[in-house]
Amino acid sequence: MHEHTIIDADGVPRKRVNVYSGEHYVTAEDRIISTLLGSCVAVCLYDPVTHVAGMNHFLLANRRYAKDVPMVLSEAGRYGVNAMELLINAMMNRGADRRRLKAKAFGGGAVFDSANRNDAFMCVGEVNSRFILEFLKNENIELLAADLGGSEGRVIHMHARDFSVYMRKIKRMAAERVLKAEHQYWREAIEERERGMK
Repeated sequence: MHEHTIIDADGVPRKRVNVYSGEHYVTAEDRIISTLLGSCVAVCLYDPVTHVAGMNHFLLANRRYAKDVPMVLSEAGRYGVNAMELLINAMMNRGADRRRLKAKAFGGGAVFDSANRNDAFMCVGEVNSRFILEFLKNENIELLAADLGGSEGRVIHMHARDFSVYMRKIKRMAAERVLKAEHQYWREAIEERERGMK
């Protein structure tokens, strides 16, 4: 994570925190939480009573995906459940109530050329999108807004003070750097999980 100060449109200095693959960040302060997404998904959560807000950035780690199995029950889904529980627990430690949480979800882009879809990574965006919708429904967390799938990357800025989210789509070529990092993160996560299974 990287935190720095920016000057917003009103001329007010504000702290901005960048969240990278595999990370999450929680605050009850006036912060902007940002991330850059390709196939990964970022979930923004907010408790409207305590004003505790958080964001994560995750990618399901598995080489194969069975379409007839609910994502939250799959091997890949366990990785996503862990990412979500880390964020939710961190928010609860700051005073949030799980029953009040509201969500916004972004990412899951199919940003690689469809001609290369023989690699399991090429369907990761769809898998991540499917997972988060299932997870939020199962946990009774209201989804206020979502922009999932498509063929573009996304830049996300969440204002923790009021849970407003600014999203900008980025073209495939501009997203190459983040896609390379996500692909590496995905492969390392799979290798780590497979080592743990031995």
